[in-house]
Amino acid sequence: MPDHAADAPTPSLDDPATDPMDVARAAARVIAERTGSDTHDVALVLGSGWGEAGDLIGETLATIDNTDVPGFARAAVAGHSGTMRSVAIGESGRRALVYGTRTHFYEGRGVRAVVHAVRTAAAAGCSTVVLTNGCGGLRPEWAPGTPVLISDHLNLTATSPIEGAHFVDLTDLYSGRLRDIARAVDPTLDEGVYAQFRGPHYETPAEVRMAGVLGADLVGMSTTLEAIAARAAGLEVLGISLVTNAAAGVSEDPLSHDEVVAAGKAAAPRCGRLLADIVGRLGADRAA
Repeated sequence: MPDHAADAPTPSLDDPATDPMDVARAAARVIAERTGSDTHDVALVLGSGWGEAGDLIGETLATIDNTDVPGFARAAVAGHSGTMRSVAIGESGRRALVYGTRTHFYEGRGVRAVVHAVRTAAAAGCSTVVLTNGCGGLRPEWAPGTPVLISDHLNLTATSPIEGAHFVDLTDLYSGRLRDIARAVDPTLDEGVYAQFRGPHYETPAEVRMAGVLGADLVGMSTTLEAIAARAAGLEVLGISLVTNAAAGVSEDPLSHDEVVAAGKAAAPRCGRLLADIVGRLGADRAA
């Protein structure tokens, strides 16, 4: 009997009448077909400086171009990879779904596109998502190259990925349990509050001072919308920032994306090993 569902048109994130989870489920079906695995366990979104983690977690079992998966697009930012990978988590028999890039809010593709990766991760069976980024630091003691756990966030984008009367509790959005696991890997890890601005321009010194008054320790252009959508989809969230530069006004040096990319490359070996070790613990934790 022919599979008429396979012939149905792929739902689009651009159609406001479409349930975005339908697109996520369509994407998850393609990932399952291309990877030969019906489910994945942990998803990772790799920001600037975190790209080596996928190589260190375990063997890459399949690589998929983003453009081959419904709802995804090629990488739009230097230093990111336009592919996703299915990676074995050591010898545990579990799999990580590793995204080499993310869609940023400033790209103008809409909030649905920004959070599509985490919704797809949930549809693919993941119970945990690790969100990483490169960011500006407000604390002078956090030199470029310092990884920092995200304990909470300020969403300064003036939008939400949640549509309709769906009220999501964000009290413990960034899992304390997962942060404890991360500190078991590296007891020196500090933590702080991350503030997301819309971008793509960097924040002004006055905006950085405002964020600090509001309680921020880190500023960047990603992560908070993804974290909200992840919680709404039932995922446990671990957030880790890499301080790639001092935020505007904290130092006298001007900001540049080249600086961010260079700091990310310099920190990549340490951050990749750290993230791989954390994911290995997550696998052991879930398997226990």
